[in-house]
Parts: sequence; C-alpha cells; structure tokens
Amino acid sequence: MATRSMAPSKLSIQCIDARVRDFHVAKTEEDIGSYAGFLASSYMIGRAFSAIFWGIVADRIGRKPVIVFSILSVVIFNTLFGLSTEYWMAIATRLVLGSLNGLLAPIKAYAIEVCQAEHHALGLSVVISQNNLFAHVNTAWGFGLVIGPALGGYLAQPAEKYPQTFSKESVFGRFPYFLPCVAVSLLAAIVLISCIWMPETIHKHKSPEKDIEKVKALPSEQAYLDSPRKKSLLQNWPWMSTMVSYCFFGLHDTAYSEILSLWAVSDRKYGGLSFSSEDIGGVLAVAGASLLVYQLIIYHWVHKFLGPVISSRVASALSILIVSTYPFMTYLSGAKLSFALYSAAMMRSVVAITASTGISLLQNHAVRQDQRGTANGISTTAMSFFKAIAPIGAGYLFSWAQKHQDSTFFPGDQMVFLVLNLVQLLGLMFTFEPFLVLPTVGEECS
Repeated sequence: MATRSMAPSKLSIQCIDARVRDFHVAKTEEDIGSYAGFLASSYMIGRAFSAIFWGIVADRIGRKPVIVFSILSVVIFNTLFGLSTEYWMAIATRLVLGSLNGLLAPIKAYAIEVCQAEHHALGLSVVISQNNLFAHVNTAWGFGLVIGPALGGYLAQPAEKYPQTFSKESVFGRFPYFLPCVAVSLLAAIVLISCIWMPETIHKHKSPEKDIEKVKALPSEQAYLDSPRKKSLLQNWPWMSTMVSYCFFGLHDTAYSEILSLWAVSDRKYGGLSFSSEDIGGVLAVAGASLLVYQLIIYHWVHKFLGPVISSRVASALSILIVSTYPFMTYLSGAKLSFALYSAAMMRSVVAITASTGISLLQNHAVRQDQRGTANGISTTAMSFFKAIAPIGAGYLFSWAQKHQDSTFFPGDQMVFLVLNLVQLLGLMFTFEPFLVLPTVGEECS
C-alpha cells in the first residue's frame, strides 16, 4: 500500500503543461514544452543525487523507516507544490521532494523480501514503475494512472470548472492546482498511517560472531555462498548488465509520458489532437485501470511461461509497434480516434510494465538481501539521471517538432515518435548477449 503514495506522479504530468502556461514564463506556445521539461525533470534530478544514500540507509537501519520518511515527504512537499505561484518555487518543491523521497529503492527490495519466491514477480510488479515523472511503478503506477489523471483532470482549476462550489476568492481560486495536490497528499497521509502495521524485513543479529562460527562449520562451497563477505556490486556483472536496459527503459517511459500529454493537448495544426485536460486524463485513467487488471490477473502467467528476459524482449518489441501508430491518429476523429488512442494507451501501459518488471526481477535476484537497498539505490540513481534528461529532451524535441511540422522529411510529430522508438530499440538491444549477463544457478541470490 505504501506505493500508492506515488500517485502524485501522474497527477503532476497531467498538470505540468497547464501550470507552465499559467506561470507565463514561456514566450510562445511552442516554448511551453521546453519549460515543462525542466519542471518535470526537477524531481528526478533530486532523486538522482540521493537514491544511493537512501538505499544505504535502508540496508543499515531497515526498509520501514526510509519508507515512512519518504511518504511523509510526499505529504508535505506535494502540498507545497500545489501552492506554488512562481516557476522557480514549483521547481524547488519538486527538487526537494525528489531528494527526500527515497521510496523506490527500499520498496523494490521490500517487495522481494516480503513475498515468497513464487510470488516475487507479482510483488515486484506491484511497486515498479515510477514513473512518473515522479515514479515509474507498476500496480502503484496503475493506481496512480487511475487516481492521478482523474484528480489532475477534474480537480485542477476548480473555480473555473465548478464556480457554484468554489469561488475565485477562495484558496482554491487563488491556487488553482492546490485541490488535486491536497487530495493526493491526504491519500499519502492515509498510507503513512497504514505503515504502522508494516513488518520490517531487515533483522540485525545481536551476535555476529555466532553466525561466523556457523559458517566455518559448513562445507567450503556453501561457506563461500553464505559468507558475510559481500562481493562488490561493481564486480557483480549480472547486476551491472541489467542497469543499461533499465536506464533506457526509464528514459523511454518518462519521455513517452511527457510527450503523450503535450502531444494530445496541442493543436491539430501542430500534429496534436486538440484534447482537453479532462480528455487526456480519461485516456490515462483507463490505461491505468487496464494495467491493474493485467498485473493482478494476467502478468503472473506471462512471467511463468516466458520468464523475465523473454517477456522483456517481447514487450519492448511490441512497444515500438504501438508507439509507431500514434502520429497517424491525427487523421482520425470522433469514435475512431477514441478507440485507437484508448487501445494504444492501454496496450502501451501493459507492455511497458512487463519490460520494466522483468529487468527489475533480474536486478534483485542478482544481489544478496543485505545489498538490495544499496543496489536499488545505485540503479535508481542511474535511472533517475536518465529520467531527468528525458523530460528536458522531450520538451525540446516537442518544441522543435511544432516548429517543423511542415517539414518534407519526417514532419515534426512523426520525428518525435521515431526518436522515442529509437530509445526503446536501444533498451531492447541490451537485453541480448553479450550485453546482458545472466547469473549462473550458484550465483543467484534469493
């Protein structure tokens, strides 16, 4: 349940372009994407510089304290984000939230440790994915996709949408994006209270000398495997090799989320769909609902029959095919457009989570329990740098595309989705040998 506090991710994506427009920092309509990219990246920049620290802390003192502190930071700084009246203040609140929210690394380790081996895939799929631009996290991501867009689309700017209930002089009129942020913060507060009953999975022994004596009594091979001496993570090639695909998948997913919202609400003359915030919120909510169904009912069987590697490869290839259809949707309208976009968004959510979960399973099975917090912290840092670059790059790419929509060689909107697919193709390439190194049976850590 702790992962539900990641719902602000999709809420923020939903509102960023509208907030940048209201900040009046962009000189032209085409420049909004660039400013939105910097605002979206600020969270990931903060997380990139702190994820390793929170991972180490989670290994030293336990998963639960870090999870509780991280959710508390969501309650406080997500509320402050809703009160931002200047562009710099919005960036600052997201930057600080990214630095203090160390949830992703320990919660991924926690999901592996709290579940039995046969349920590792389902457990990890419940927490991956932030997402986000706050998080890219699977069933939590699905929950965020349902709740976040609904809140962002229907609760933002309440004084304009519901003038009979909210006056322009009220706090919700003066801060048009405060209501959805408060709603998500209240949800996070409920999750924070529920953490009281969360068990801790890291248990420190009072007498490490007894453990060493037990190890000495074991056969040499088993003593080596169970020894308290830890192989350096930087020498753990199976774990290191998964990082590249993990980072490219994170880069692609974040850029996709940023571009989808910008593209859908942009004018048709720029190759967009002229959607309202409610329209795109509905698309994301339905995609999230379908993701919940897939993860809770279907994903277990996909993992059982295909395994993490094959499922990641198949999902990545399908993602490329699905994203290739987006620029052609501008030729549709009405029910045909709705059917095409909703179907593509649902399928894209499913394959993205399948690929991310497979890689994360490989990562967590390649390290020992007492290294999982640190390992996930390092991978989160690396992925966060890529995710920090993604919104900035996506924003600039989208702004460039709008200015080159009439280009004879790859019109702007087609170039945007082509670049997205090239990034996904790189991630797919690194799931094959010799780039991906799988652990041997003796090296796998449960």
